This record gives sequence, C-alpha cells and structure tokens, in this order.
Amino acid sequence: MRQMISATTAIALAAAMTAAMPAMAQDDSMADGAMQHDTEMHHDADMSHDMHADQEMHADHDMHDEHDGMMDHADAMPQSLEDAVSDETRPEEDRLLDVNRHPAEVLLFAGLEHGWRVADLTAGSGYYTRVLSTAVGAEGHVYAHNPSWIAERFPEPNAALGMLADDRANVTHVVSPIETFAADIDEPLDGVMMVLFYHDTAWDETDRDAMNRAVYDALRPGGVYLVIDHHAPEGSGLEHVNTTHRIEASIVRAEIEAAGFVFDGESDMLANPDDPRDISVFDASIRRMTDRFVYRFRKPDM
Repeated sequence: MRQMISATTAIALAAAMTAAMPAMAQDDSMADGAMQHDTEMHHDADMSHDMHADQEMHADHDMHDEHDGMMDHADAMPQSLEDAVSDETRPEEDRLLDVNRHPAEVLLFAGLEHGWRVADLTAGSGYYTRVLSTAVGAEGHVYAHNPSWIAERFPEPNAALGMLADDRANVTHVVSPIETFAADIDEPLDGVMMVLFYHDTAWDETDRDAMNRAVYDALRPGGVYLVIDHHAPEGSGLEHVNTTHRIEASIVRAEIEAAGFVFDGESDMLANPDDPRDISVFDASIRRMTDRFVYRFRKPDM
C-alpha cells in the first residue's frame, strides 16, 4: 500500500498528470511532479502534471534555442530518430512539447538504435513511448510502464497508454510496482529510461534500491539507463521532492551507481541557468522550462 497523500500533494499529482496526457489534448507526460517528466510520466515526468491545464506554450526558451550541451551538429541524427519525431501520427499535443524536450536529441544521447528493446518507466500516456516505438521499429520493442498506484489514481492517461499499446505491435503496456516492472520481460533490455519521475520515487514509498537493481538486472551488459529530472539546489538532497518536485542530482547519481551502474555521461541540453531551482516546477514562471539534468548510466560489460 502506498502512503496516504495530502490534498496539496494530490493537487500537485493532478497537475503533473495533465502533463502526462498529450494524447487527450492535455499538456505534459506523466513524468513530472509525480504526474514528467515533463517528463520530462518524462516524468508538468516531464507524471513530469494538472488535470485541467493549459496547452503547452509555443514559445521556446533561449537555452533551447542555443541547444547548449546537445550533441555536436556534426553528429548526424539517425534517420530512425528523425522519422520517429516527424511521424505524422503523433498527436499535435505531443509535438508542442518537443520544443522544450528535444526528444530526438535525448534519444541520440541515450544511444538508441533501431531494433532496441526499451522500457519507458512511468510512461504516462505515452509521449516517449510513441517516439520510441517508431524509432526501434518492428524488430525492437517498447515496454510502456506505469506504476500501479499511478494507474489507479490517474486512469485516463494510463488507459491512453493501453490504447497506444493496442495499436502498436511492438509496444507492451505494463502496470506494476516500479520495483517489479521487468517481472514478465523475458529477454534482456538494451535501454531503460525514466523522465521526470525519479524525484517522486523518493516520497511515494518506492524502494529505490530495489528499483535501481531491477533496472540493472533487466539490462544486457552495456545497456543504458537514462534519467532526466528537475535540479534542486545543491546540498538539498531529498528535501524538495514532495514540495517543489525537485531532487539533487548527486543523490540520483549516487543511488544508481550503488546499484552497480557506471556513470557514462551527462548533457546540459535541458539546462536553464535562469531557473533559480528553489521554486515549484509548476510555477508559471518556469513551468516546462526547468533546469534539468540528463544522466546516462551503463551496466558494465561482463
């Protein structure tokens, strides 16, 4: 049983969930604020999310215009990623999120390849799941996961994710405690991603040691674990995970490395130096433009 949550937290969760409802003309993925992302669900979970929120803002931010920290433009974007982002079947609400999420660049940084088997943890209504499905193609597979309590509390985004899985042969809809997301996955994964939701696992009674170990065990040697979340002030640890919905990046890194992962790189492609880091991710002045860390971990080759 997950712990009872306060009315304030419930409001924040509802706010987070609308971000998780692009398929239903809502604004963000379940990855943010515990439903971000954005999530970046991306897991705003970025579940990155409010049940009656406004549409994603159209204006980009200077940090994204400059593409600071992105892959060098000399590195050609794989056709599979270009095709996935430009896929005409993507809902317009998803496309509006791209300007601040840079999904192609994120997945390029992750090293995603055609044919990969990937788990999208706390996928919300499927912002990243849809892109992943197209990018990995028929030879690959996407396990689109929502935690049990999220699916129960926010049934509409989870139902939308199930409908997406019904429509795509290479997508499997998974609802389970996050610690056991891979219980029915019978082959090693190439990648796992969690967007704007790690901070929520620090207050919703998730066993994070078990969660990270489950990710480790599910991956093949050399497999990638990508985590995106909202920066909290340095030295704040877990203090703000259920208030401003942020987490100190060094805590995330230490916990994941403790599960056996090797830190394999970071990107500032989603950085915003104008974010003071001490206000809620749902504050109108910063919403969907928060300063975010993008961490790539790798399971060591055996």
